[in-house]
Amino acid sequence: MKYLGKLFVGIFLSIIVIISLVPFLWVFASSFRTNGEILSGGFGFAHGLYVQNYSTAFKLAPLVAFYKNSIIVAILATVFNIAVCTMAAYVVVRCSFKAKGLITAMFSVGLIIPSAALIQPLYNTMMNTGLYNTLTALILVYTALGMPTTFYIMVSYIRTIPYTLEEAAYIDGSGFVRTFATIVLPLTRPAFATAGVIQFLLAWNEFQLALTLTGDTSKRTLPIALYYFKSAFASDYGAMFAATVVVVVPSIIVFILLQKQVISGLAAGSVKG
Repeated sequence: MKYLGKLFVGIFLSIIVIISLVPFLWVFASSFRTNGEILSGGFGFAHGLYVQNYSTAFKLAPLVAFYKNSIIVAILATVFNIAVCTMAAYVVVRCSFKAKGLITAMFSVGLIIPSAALIQPLYNTMMNTGLYNTLTALILVYTALGMPTTFYIMVSYIRTIPYTLEEAAYIDGSGFVRTFATIVLPLTRPAFATAGVIQFLLAWNEFQLALTLTGDTSKRTLPIALYYFKSAFASDYGAMFAATVVVVVPSIIVFILLQKQVISGLAAGSVKG
């Protein structure tokens, strides 16, 4: 029975891997095929590897500008998100005050509100504050959008840190802020990696709000680039698939490089809560 259970687990995991990889591999292969080959529904490369799709993608859409905007927005939104949520999580875990339950409840509500329900309020807010069509608007929105998830990751991890370490620092004369900066922050690096990757992927891949809150090409991010390859009369599918690969590869690389830290952060945060 033990080996049979392992066999079922292996089969199940193999199916999940196939379901996850096949669509990306198909898109990657199609990025080297002509429109005719893609529309024919067949496989293979009748005309060889059509690498011109990538040069066409950069000609049809300002991918360089979109890349720059996405890097700025994703990095700043991740930094601000982690900085705010780490401090909030530490205060909620270690301090007792009347609004503690209210703050936790507000973050809980943020987990269940769909982003589509926020489009109209966010659009009105950005228009009234003069932030519409700016990278600042996207940075602020993405920072707030990922706060509930980051907050709970940091809360779960900080609870696993023995309070005796902080008590020893207090005895040695360290204050609240210094103890947080010198004792707690270095120990929360795995949680930083976990929350940072999740937040970065959210800011990098988000499409709906980026489309709604920006109007000029110079202010838009990479997911919007796919709009440039489809019109009412024709579509350049090869170039669109090439652009898709260009858009998703950075997020895949980031996750691969930090996957060990992500897993260790999630595992450590689940030990005690």
